Amino acid sequence: MKRTTGQDRSITAQWRPATQAVRGGTWRSEMGETSEALFLTSGYTYDDAATVAARFAGEEDGMTYSRLQNPTVAMLEERIALLEGAEACRAQASGMAAMTTALLCQLSAGDHVVAAKAAFGSCRWLIDNLLPRFGITGTTIDASDNAAWEAAIRPNTKVFFFESPANPTMDVVDLEFVCTLARAHGITTVVDNAFATSALQRPLDFGADVVAYSATKMMDGQGRVLAGAVCGSAEFINSKLLPFQRNTGPNIAPFNAWVVLKGLETLDLRIRRQSENALKVAQFVEPRVPRLLYPYLPSHPQHALALKQMKAGGTIFSLELDGGRAQAHALLDALKLVDISNNIGDSRSLMCHPASSTHHGVGPETRADMGVTEGMLRLNVGLEDPDDVIEDLDQALRAAGL
Repeated sequence: MKRTTGQDRSITAQWRPATQAVRGGTWRSEMGETSEALFLTSGYTYDDAATVAARFAGEEDGMTYSRLQNPTVAMLEERIALLEGAEACRAQASGMAAMTTALLCQLSAGDHVVAAKAAFGSCRWLIDNLLPRFGITGTTIDASDNAAWEAAIRPNTKVFFFESPANPTMDVVDLEFVCTLARAHGITTVVDNAFATSALQRPLDFGADVVAYSATKMMDGQGRVLAGAVCGSAEFINSKLLPFQRNTGPNIAPFNAWVVLKGLETLDLRIRRQSENALKVAQFVEPRVPRLLYPYLPSHPQHALALKQMKAGGTIFSLELDGGRAQAHALLDALKLVDISNNIGDSRSLMCHPASSTHHGVGPETRADMGVTEGMLRLNVGLEDPDDVIEDLDQALRAAGL
């Protein structure tokens, strides 16, 4: 295989994001295909034994085994790195594989992590349950409170870990402040950017060290495959993350990588249109409910910060009802167009009750600490006509007594 003409990194890095999303990282075989080839192979052959030795010694470029390298996966990694403005990227089997790898590859017994208390349920589970099994302690804080980050630092703090916007509370973290603080103390920042993606926000531009993704979400964008990615400096990816990944194996399947490659081609178009739809739907719903959380609404407590950091508000908002779980479930049960689903990033509008789905496993006390109430609902606004989504929500809100 060879890279497409002009695929020198010094050139592709100068392309604008929309061009990178379509053409970045493209390799072509001798067949000259326009769409990226799908390589379904676990192993590779060599012309001679010396080539094998050179590749395994790192003295010669080339494929050795698909747990380490695969052409289709490598194209995805190169494209995501370009879009993120990162030196390197490694794709993972899922978003949680990405989060776990990004943390465990750099932490050891005796280390300390400061993490946002508002997070996806499985991310919070990593901090509260998995890391302590290996002697790694964690402190969870209100990530929107800048002072809380500095107050939580200990001599053995190695990582700041957070989402922005957070799932499902939509908390927005001051990226520039937190990343600058971390660097001043020699702390690595790991940012889960799944809600925004590089199309709306690039944490590395604000000083972040590592950006992790569930590519299952907006990058695929159509609810088809599981995928994850971790981006950062070449030194971090190759010296810290790659040895962990190579020896533990949380690798993405080539087919899933190919699907995400196709999804990235329309990421910018989709997320901008869905953000427009989400804002319109949120503006309709907000007067009908006690509380609605969307970064691009003036009512959001960090609205000004969101405008500074993000190009749009994203596809997701959360709302809270006073009637608790019963009223939230009544609204879900009344939906006719919007699907009840715990996924996000899909082209279809999806709604869920986090306390009984995505955050059920963390337990009621932790949910209360995170701000995930029994009356909270999370809506991923899709690519349907927003007026149809509004009409469906209107009748569901009425059915729930709102």
